[in-house]
Amino acid sequence: MIKAIITDIEGTTSSLAFVKDVLFPYARAHLAGFVRQHAEEATVKALLADTCAAADVAFGVETAIAQLLQWLDEDKKITPLKALQGLVWEAGYRQGDFQGHIYADAAGQLQNWKQQGIDLYVYSSGSVQAQKLLFAHTDYGDLTPLFSGYFDTLIGGKRETESYQNIIARIPFLPRQVLFLSDIKEELDAAKAAGLATVWLVREGGLDAQAEHRQVASFAEISIAQIGGIS
Repeated sequence: MIKAIITDIEGTTSSLAFVKDVLFPYARAHLAGFVRQHAEEATVKALLADTCAAADVAFGVETAIAQLLQWLDEDKKITPLKALQGLVWEAGYRQGDFQGHIYADAAGQLQNWKQQGIDLYVYSSGSVQAQKLLFAHTDYGDLTPLFSGYFDTLIGGKRETESYQNIIARIPFLPRQVLFLSDIKEELDAAKAAGLATVWLVREGGLDAQAEHRQVASFAEISIAQIGGIS
């Protein structure tokens, strides 16, 4: 029986276009200015040091900025970059520059599952801070109370089986009691190898009945009872 659900964000609860066309360009346009403005603050200074260490270069604010922008352009999933993106997005959310996008079916079903007593978690390549900001600023209000925990790349890469094993070690459920939702096959493969149940969100295009993971077009099509019966 499924007792907990872990959901991806991009392409699953939220539009890929929101991340690609709103969040990433905003971070690209504002990151350098944000870093220069806050470079002496302890949190930012530590992240700049982590950036230079990861790039194996001497510490320097401008050096770190150049590296961060290069990583942004290369779409790298590097922890200090993700953390700084989160800080930039926090400023944007608070200033009302944008709202976090959540599909209506995702918002409704997440609320239904919570009411049924199912524990909900998020696992995304975006930082935990960025995850919380997105769910806190949606057209459906603050959805963060729905979630029992958040995981990002600090737990491991999303295409690595060990990452899902690490998550299971941190939540009070057996692998077979947990359902993972994603739009990426390789992530679902890794979760399945760790013993989790899986559902593949296909937001665009037709569904493949022969796919290795159960496919659905929306959260409204996910039946926990049916999944629980086969897990």
